Amino acid sequence: MSDALAHVKDLGEYVAASPSSFHAARTAANRLQAAGFTELHEDSDWPSAPGRYVVVRDGAFIAWIVPEGAAAVTGFNIFGTHTDSPTFKLKPSPTTGKFGWLQAGVEVYGGPLLNSWLDRELELAGRLVTLDGVEHLVATGPLLRFPQLAIHLDRAVNEGLKLDKQQHMNPVWGLGDPSAADLLGLLAARAGVDRGDIGGYDVVAADTQPARIFGADAEFFASGRLDNLSSVHAGIRALESAAASKSGGSIAVLAAFDHEEVGSGSRSGAAGPFLEDVLARISAGLGRGAADSQRAFAASFCISADAGHAVHPNYAERHDPANRPVLNGGPLLKINANQRYTTDAPGAAYWAALCREAAVPYQEFVSNNSIPCGSTIGPLTATRLGIRTIDVGVPLLSMHSAREMAGVNDPFHLSRAAEAFFVR
Repeated sequence: MSDALAHVKDLGEYVAASPSSFHAARTAANRLQAAGFTELHEDSDWPSAPGRYVVVRDGAFIAWIVPEGAAAVTGFNIFGTHTDSPTFKLKPSPTTGKFGWLQAGVEVYGGPLLNSWLDRELELAGRLVTLDGVEHLVATGPLLRFPQLAIHLDRAVNEGLKLDKQQHMNPVWGLGDPSAADLLGLLAARAGVDRGDIGGYDVVAADTQPARIFGADAEFFASGRLDNLSSVHAGIRALESAAASKSGGSIAVLAAFDHEEVGSGSRSGAAGPFLEDVLARISAGLGRGAADSQRAFAASFCISADAGHAVHPNYAERHDPANRPVLNGGPLLKINANQRYTTDAPGAAYWAALCREAAVPYQEFVSNNSIPCGSTIGPLTATRLGIRTIDVGVPLLSMHSAREMAGVNDPFHLSRAAEAFFVR
């Protein structure tokens, strides 16, 4: 239990340092550099020698370990995940307001539970890009709030709250005349750049409440962005541990993509070429020909790690009657007949053996037939690369809430399984 508590405390610190996908990628790269990884850049030559490396592309990053003795046909063990979470993204001309309020124009990103964002102190975070092409990370700290309408002005609110994304989801950030205010100027000042030099920005809202451990026996963990920084962090911890002990076997790869919550269709998303580009450059450094790469991919495996659903005690009818995962029962093996998850029988057997090797429990998850199933980066990765892939993840309650809930043990168990995977 003490190891699991230490893990989620570290997870909470990682979440706090990662209010946007760009912060999540940069924080991970900095942390891995401290563990002996060398950061590479895509416009530079890459070394071919065995070693530990990391590369960042926008809000995504890929890190890997090439062990001594890696050959032209050595396979990849890939732990894939994503850095983004449902939120609200700042629109162009973001300074709005009326009746003496300063408000922010935001666009819904992904599928957040809108009501969970009400009455929370939020920050703006992301990147500003100046006219010289330089990116500047920014995080404001507590700045915004979506204030809820008082019950005295809507007596039927507890019979069903309805929120219009355009009319009601406009956070306040100050008082004054919108024509005399400049939200982008505030962001520029916080980032230490000149307002007139900003050429573009990708900025989102994030909850600022710190993570908390709670429950009768300190068995629960609450935080924002557990979907899916719980998986990203588990991969980072596993790769850090593997770097200290790995002496051979596969090439260990941690691939954390952006834009999964909106379909992954970008240069830094799983539907884009980022992972394929990196694997091709690693392969070139090992002197692989086309047939060697095909043999290496046939010997490779991918674990797609994304948060899943624990059974909800108040809505048990929404879950499969025979498969009802619980918090602290172990990470999920996610299964779907229609390939929304990629797990198959050989993959399930591989995961079972891996968890036994790591001495961690796991649970199976399948959806209720009457409720459509979500998807992950797993099918995209399997389709692009032809590498056998399974879907796993930490069970949550309140998924896509501004503040999600996990068991204390499950993120640690996922990381233990990932470490066993990396050292194979």
